[in-house]
Amino acid sequence: MDGVPLQPEAMSMMPLGEGETARFFAASRLSGIDCLTATFRTHVYPPHTHETYVVGTIETGRDIVSARGFRGHAGPGDIIFIMPQDVHDGAPVDGGYSYRMSYPGEDFMRMVAEAVSGRPVAAAPFFRSPMVHDPEGARLFGAAHRALESSADGLAGEELLLRAYARCLVLHADIPEAAPGREEGPIRRVRALIEARYAEDLRLDELAATAGFSTHHLIRAFRREVGLTPHAYVIDARVRRAQDRLRAGAAPAEVAADVGFADQAHLTRAFKARVGVTPGAYRRAVTA
Repeated sequence: MDGVPLQPEAMSMMPLGEGETARFFAASRLSGIDCLTATFRTHVYPPHTHETYVVGTIETGRDIVSARGFRGHAGPGDIIFIMPQDVHDGAPVDGGYSYRMSYPGEDFMRMVAEAVSGRPVAAAPFFRSPMVHDPEGARLFGAAHRALESSADGLAGEELLLRAYARCLVLHADIPEAAPGREEGPIRRVRALIEARYAEDLRLDELAATAGFSTHHLIRAFRREVGLTPHAYVIDARVRRAQDRLRAGAAPAEVAADVGFADQAHLTRAFKARVGVTPGAYRRAVTA
């Protein structure tokens, strides 16, 4: 829209003040979707637009959101939806806010909508309101955004973000979810691939191709058939193989690298959550 700045221009027009931070990063596995994590105390966005959607959540504090004739206060548990080319602004309330945003393109959101519904989607999905209160959706989106920002576990980030977007499309953009089917054979192939290559940095699109599904369909079908998402099953497989290595006397730090964890701390968190004790305690108990 003529005369209305885009996001980078809008930010540069209002330099950050004391105690404010803003960091962009790209979700490289998901078509390079831009993501932003920021804390604003006094920073006020002028009216501006995006060529993409804006989907995100407030983590702490409150933000005034104005878009499409709507004006309201967004806080924790709310999800913000700005449509491409919609003029909007934002301002802190009562000391500021911290938030996480993502900027998926129209083609990407249409692709997710088609995967969710199992049929072609001609028009860009339309979110009914610029803001909704959806604590579970906000929690899921926040977990996805943090996983993408840390980049320690690529499969976790892409799986979580697709689940978050799919939930938002079904609940807040009137995209119908396809009826479930039975897919034992394809899911069996994916499980076999994970069991063989659990230590690798697996990609969701590769797992989906093995099943012959879209990525979203794979997540739904795998969870329905197995009781876990593909990422959770990868972590389980790594923990099981870690137990084997620890029983053989290997040190936890060595085991973490061997089975595919980013570091020993990552192994310890996953191991204790599933086994009940740390890798070191488990090794001492089974090798005594």
